[in-house]
Amino acid sequence: MEVSEKIAVEHGLKKEEYKKICDLLKRVPNLTELGLFSAMWNEHCSYKSSKKYLKNLNTKGKRVIQGPGENAGVVDIDDEDAIVFKIESHNHPSFIEPYQGAATGVGGIMRDVFTMGARPIANLNSIHFGSPQHKKTKNLLRGVVKGIGGYGNCIGVPTIGGQTLFDESYNGNILVNAMTLGLVNKKKIFYSKAAGLNKPVIYVGSKTGRDGIHGASMASAIFDEKIEEKKPTVQVGDPFTEKLLLEACLELMADNSIIAIQDMGAAGLTSSSVEMASKGKLGVELNLNKVPCREEKMTPYEIMLSESQERMLIILESGKEEKAKKIFEKWNLDFAIIGKTTSSKNIEIYFNNKKVADIPIDFLSENAPLYERKWKKTKLPQKLKFKKEKFKSLKVSDCLKKVLSNPNICDKEWIWEQYDHTVMGDTVQKPGGDSGVVRIHGTQKAIAACIDSSASYCFSHPITGGKQVVCEAWRNLISVGARPIAITNCLNFGNPEKEKNMGEFVECVTGISEASKYLDFPIVSGNVSFYNETKDKGIKPTPTIGGVGLIKNYKNMISMDFKKQDNIVFVIGKTEGHLDQSIFAKDILGEKKGPPPEVNLFNEKNIGETMLKLINENLIESAHDVSLGGIIVAISKMCIKGNMGIKFKKFKSLVNKFEYFFGEDQGRYIVEIEPSKIDKVNEILKNNSVHFDNLGVIEENNLSFNGELNLPIEELAKTHKYWLKGYMEN
Repeated sequence: MEVSEKIAVEHGLKKEEYKKICDLLKRVPNLTELGLFSAMWNEHCSYKSSKKYLKNLNTKGKRVIQGPGENAGVVDIDDEDAIVFKIESHNHPSFIEPYQGAATGVGGIMRDVFTMGARPIANLNSIHFGSPQHKKTKNLLRGVVKGIGGYGNCIGVPTIGGQTLFDESYNGNILVNAMTLGLVNKKKIFYSKAAGLNKPVIYVGSKTGRDGIHGASMASAIFDEKIEEKKPTVQVGDPFTEKLLLEACLELMADNSIIAIQDMGAAGLTSSSVEMASKGKLGVELNLNKVPCREEKMTPYEIMLSESQERMLIILESGKEEKAKKIFEKWNLDFAIIGKTTSSKNIEIYFNNKKVADIPIDFLSENAPLYERKWKKTKLPQKLKFKKEKFKSLKVSDCLKKVLSNPNICDKEWIWEQYDHTVMGDTVQKPGGDSGVVRIHGTQKAIAACIDSSASYCFSHPITGGKQVVCEAWRNLISVGARPIAITNCLNFGNPEKEKNMGEFVECVTGISEASKYLDFPIVSGNVSFYNETKDKGIKPTPTIGGVGLIKNYKNMISMDFKKQDNIVFVIGKTEGHLDQSIFAKDILGEKKGPPPEVNLFNEKNIGETMLKLINENLIESAHDVSLGGIIVAISKMCIKGNMGIKFKKFKSLVNKFEYFFGEDQGRYIVEIEPSKIDKVNEILKNNSVHFDNLGVIEENNLSFNGELNLPIEELAKTHKYWLKGYMEN
């Protein structure tokens, strides 16, 4: 096929990008070369709209071993141990083919982690769907959950946490963000930088097929009515092969034979070979006749762009080929020497004894276009003034039951019970709490992990929303007694060519960066997913934050379930009664406007550090951060988890009871304290200038308040748990 501007545009390239390619090469590229450019210059691989702003993120910290730029981030957790972790999106594939899209998203992020020498120890996910009333939502949810569970369960890695949210902005573009943590000896971390001349380039894993071709380009495209035609771009996963690949790679790594290693993820053999060579400032020569293929008559174009799963590319020490081959054959995996490193600084591709591509590596990587997109600021909305008449006919009990059954607050057990969260035997806090927790096998240490997003807050005011989602991760880790270490992000946005969408991205990143710096909570890895848009309708800005924290002794871990009758319940942090953008305002008052709650970073840090002091001194029995739904929802969840009730005190407050109970002010925690420890807790809180309110006393069976609220915990639990199960079963 003769390459033309029209063909280039069909490959997702802009006309001016095609001209740049021709100018760089000083000739028209052939079809295979054009395919390489389309893969490496798409948004998913080149970050051409986002790179400028990502450079401003806070990526350094005393525990950071490896920040962004590798397959995953790495942080020190003391002794000889380190945690490798990252979050990735698989949004477009999951919308097209929910089971395989979600499954291969899990498989891909696990490969990113074990590529660095780490054994995966935990998975998490953040999944977003359209309105529950939308005709596609239920089937998409069912397929995605089955895909996540099907892959993670089969490979034997526990899924310890997650988040599921619904909003009509995801009707045409669901989000599937997958996160994996792995454990590695910090002296045995592997990287993707090629080194040395004439070193063998090794292909290992599954055979190459025609599945997933143009997957990376599709991930950088807007959907239209021809979405069904994109199904062939979705990869097909095999978790059993991935398990074999994991064990084989870890076995070879123990032999110190590997110079560099890279997962064949987005853009397959193209991106893995180009990125490794680029980092090492080397060239690479590939013979595609050596690549193991499962389909006949595959062309160089197809081989280079295939995104078939469970494959790795390795730069091996010379002389180690035979030993490596025996390891992979033992695990019943393909092993092939497909090329070598060179001094040319080009990627040279041969097929049937002919050179079919010859491109300077820098043209594909360093010379990829970088755009300075125009963007528009989002004004802070005016605060709403709720008239007293709005509250007159309302009952706290009715409002609570409605809010507890909201799709974004209701119990998600129907989802996480389909995931194996106990495999490997180290899960010490399962899904459903603030953070999942796994112990480091053979030690007293444990790692807490959480995953959070806040699209409504980000849509209302992106800078504030960006700060909030970082702080939410901070609080979720602290609530289980973990010292927050670092975060990973997955930045999900609409079309960056639109000024409003680009503005949302820039300002969310600004907010994330400010919070990360202030809290000393560095960002060590991440992913950007643009073009989440269908028929000119984009998603709400949805930055997802994955947080990781360290518990030095897992026996000191805190959970959210109330423990004992007659214990005292405090809310730590000040309540102002902020209802704008709250679940209460939307569900009860029918109001979707207004600003998100203010984020005070000084208070977040001060209160968080104070909470850790209280936990470390064994002064708290249970804890839960206050987020969606406010104080009364947080307490209701603690009641349900512990099968205990609470008798609220009549509080003195400048706000009315609905604002007090349902307001979503930030920087707050609910804690349970034994009466004998109250004085000590009071002392610490006052010494640290932390505001707190005594909310009441734990009792056996009811949630009660001032004679106007008296709900049995059994009834609350039924209300909280019914919606999702009923929705999926009807």
